[in-house]
Amino acid sequence: MTQSSQSWASTPAVRASMRANRSRDTGPELLLRRALHARGYRYRVASRPLPELRRTADLVFSRAKVAVFVDGCFWHGCPIHHRLAKRNRDYWEEKIRKNRIRDEEVDEKLAAAGWLSIRIWEHENVASATSRVSEAVDSRRYPGLTSPQS
Repeated sequence: MTQSSQSWASTPAVRASMRANRSRDTGPELLLRRALHARGYRYRVASRPLPELRRTADLVFSRAKVAVFVDGCFWHGCPIHHRLAKRNRDYWEEKIRKNRIRDEEVDEKLAAAGWLSIRIWEHENVASATSRVSEAVDSRRYPGLTSPQS
């Protein structure tokens, strides 16, 4: 079996590049984690919000039941920045379509279990993303109160 007959990648260089992509500890994720940690928030990293859910969230606030996903523009089909690949276009269109469907299904399953799912695009401003997450966590931890973190 040759690599080209088994691989979805158009070239060995593309394969190497794609394999190097991180599934956790990405730059945008680290920025968000640092900002939230600096505000005093504690969370689990790369964890399953629900044991039966075969998906991990980038940040999990268990007591508040908030799961945060930092989505890459390419992988999750950002409406602003996503551009289809020039090579293997059919493969990538289908891949991104399935990723979007999976993201929606995960959000629905979490909501059905009483969780709030927050999706943050990698291009979002870290300060506004941090505020969105902190407001959500605080509103679920302290219903009816103003944010104690402010």
